[in-house]
Amino acid sequence: MGMTLKALRVNAGLDQKSAAEKLGITAETLGSWENGKSFPNVPQINKIERLYSCTYADINFLPQNFGLTE
Repeated sequence: MGMTLKALRVNAGLDQKSAAEKLGITAETLGSWENGKSFPNVPQINKIERLYSCTYADINFLPQNFGLTE
């Protein structure tokens, strides 16, 4: 199973603001991606892969609880 964007960021030791700066986006945009409200485009995915040393196949772009109800 892929890791969520938030898990990749946390494992890289980055806070949202630092990761967003490295990706050339705002922290709000990164938060939106991490919450599954929007998704990065291909060039942004390439930056994510380099920043987190992962492949597209490793990344789960939806939050872990997406579609689950309690």
